[in-house]
Amino acid sequence: MSQQNQPIGVFDSGVGGLSVLRAMRGLMPEEPVVYFGDQGHVPYGPRPLEQVRAFSETITRFLLDYGAKLIVVACNTASAAALHYLRDKFPHISFVGMEPALKPAAEHTRSGVVGVLATPATFQGALYASVLERFANGVQILQHTCPGLVGQIEKGDLDGDGTRAILEDALRPMLDQRIDTVVLGCTHYPFVIPLIERIVGESVRVIDPAPAVAKQAKRLLEAQGLKTPAGGRAEVRLYTSGDVDAFISLLPGLLGESGPVHPVTWLDDHRIEK
Repeated sequence: MSQQNQPIGVFDSGVGGLSVLRAMRGLMPEEPVVYFGDQGHVPYGPRPLEQVRAFSETITRFLLDYGAKLIVVACNTASAAALHYLRDKFPHISFVGMEPALKPAAEHTRSGVVGVLATPATFQGALYASVLERFANGVQILQHTCPGLVGQIEKGDLDGDGTRAILEDALRPMLDQRIDTVVLGCTHYPFVIPLIERIVGESVRVIDPAPAVAKQAKRLLEAQGLKTPAGGRAEVRLYTSGDVDAFISLLPGLLGESGPVHPVTWLDDHRIEK
């Protein structure tokens, strides 16, 4: 197989990375993809950064076993915990990671108040601190970790009472302080954008990071001569360390397409595909 025809590797703690994969499929459907959702360990947000780093290294090796030509860390928590580590550990492969979109938020805010929804690990990471220092000067940043929201989305509950209550608790105090922009710092959260928009109203902009990540992946592939020639729609191979049937049931609504999902069993930091 030529390098151009090798797949892009994508991983997340669960189904959140499907928001990035969906954007990638819209931008470059000709690219084959291997996607891994580590639902056996979801959520990553409350876990120690060292543990998330270990999971990320094991998943990277899994994706490299399938010949990944580029790896997209479609998880803000894993990016915060492991992106620099992965780049040092695997210098022969390029990585695209997630960082909260504070730069466009700071550039376009009118009120000077921006809300950020992310996991605890993302807020604690050096990556977020760096972005905050570089781009948030003169802007008031309000943060919320939205406890339980990832779990609701993993269940496919995108607009139920429980999900709304979590978002109301996060967003109402921010609205009281005049936010005009909401930054989504978790790849799960774009799936509840319609609900967020109903809560915050039309005057508040909600920033979905997925399209920018898809564009960056495409730019890197083109720069390295690894882009699959346009035309056709390539296969996506889907893997999960969790419940296969539950994953399959979410695909039509979250990804917009379906397909077989392959189980992976984890033993400590080693994986065995069944």
